[in-house]
Amino acid sequence: MKRPPRVAVVARAVFPLHGYGGLERHVYDLVRHLAAADVEVTLITRRSRTTESEAAAADALAARAGDHRERNTAPSVRLMTVPYRTFPFAGRRGTTIIDRSTAYPLFGERAGRLAWQLVCDDQVDIVHGLGASVLGYARRRAKSTAPLVLNPQGLEEFGATDPSRARAKRAAYLPLRHAVLACARAADRVIATDRALEPAVLQHLHVPTGKVRLIPNAIDLQMIDGLATQDSAERIRRAAGVAANDVVLLSVGRLEANKGFGVMVDALTALRAHGAPLRGGWKWVLVGDGPNRRPLEQAIDRAGLRDHVLLTGRLPDADLHAWYEAATLFVHPTLYEGSSLVTLEAMAHHRAVVASNAGGLPDKVKTGVNGWLVVPGQPGVLAGAISGALGGPPERLRAMGDAGRGIVEQEFAWPVVTRKLLELYAELV
Repeated sequence: MKRPPRVAVVARAVFPLHGYGGLERHVYDLVRHLAAADVEVTLITRRSRTTESEAAAADALAARAGDHRERNTAPSVRLMTVPYRTFPFAGRRGTTIIDRSTAYPLFGERAGRLAWQLVCDDQVDIVHGLGASVLGYARRRAKSTAPLVLNPQGLEEFGATDPSRARAKRAAYLPLRHAVLACARAADRVIATDRALEPAVLQHLHVPTGKVRLIPNAIDLQMIDGLATQDSAERIRRAAGVAANDVVLLSVGRLEANKGFGVMVDALTALRAHGAPLRGGWKWVLVGDGPNRRPLEQAIDRAGLRDHVLLTGRLPDADLHAWYEAATLFVHPTLYEGSSLVTLEAMAHHRAVVASNAGGLPDKVKTGVNGWLVVPGQPGVLAGAISGALGGPPERLRAMGDAGRGIVEQEFAWPVVTRKLLELYAELV
């Protein structure tokens, strides 16, 4: 192509407009890294409460994109919004499934229709949609010349990442599932973010193999490297009363039952009962908050682990990444998973990982190379892996941490992923 494509990125949420979650962070990074590669990006998302917030978010996206440019030209990021809430209390805690099966597809119709209008006005060359957000464009795809790239995300509405609740979720998410299927049928290419998710994409979306491209979710190493140092790690240890030689087991995630933190409590109970390798000072630091906090605290108290556990709640980025730097070992005991950006963040900080063999984690954690994969939901197996990790020489953990950083740099850093996206766009335009 003579010039980079003009891309409409369509998503229901983006940081900082709509909070700080996996989708929000991914869209934020996607937009600014495409813009840094000279792509003219139009981000279509749901409205914020104030136009001032939308203006500030657009400025922030453009400014951060400019940070990654070698030239001094201004990056092009345009933010456009459409309504999302369609009934009283939509999106309120407790109505998530209702919201995602009604308000979300209706938003997708509006947002996708706006993308189609931009294509018709010759303002956009490619539409890149996340989930059902491009439903309106999918319904008009036959009338459009601009290709559609779809990232269906974790396929939660199909039960792909939560087999234990697959039947219930399939029933509750029926409207959303139909919307995503419509988007997949209309898409020219469908992105699978992990090798482990490729079979799920083919199975649930009924798309031919030739339509699927493996393009992983990524993290921003430049930003991460600027967030924490060894000094900040020592500071946060001192503030928490953790001695310099104490073992720190770090976990990060929303406090929900599916994250497996209750399994971690049982594993730590077993480890303490057997003595080594937790004979000296040690602390399990859990960063995050959520609806399962109280039951988790009760389980910790019943196990007599209160003195060895620090529940930090949600933390600012600087403190979170200071804990990555302060950790001896990162443990992700999830029962099921999508891509797990927190695991990539730990690897970016040169930390060896013990993680469940679930979702996209096998793409990132290689047993014996940068960590250990374990069967989800089995405390004894998890305890054995942690014991094995801590029982070896410190040099082994450091070497594994370095190997993990290398995996991120080669496969999961935004410059690598952006190149893959640009190659895909060039293939289609």
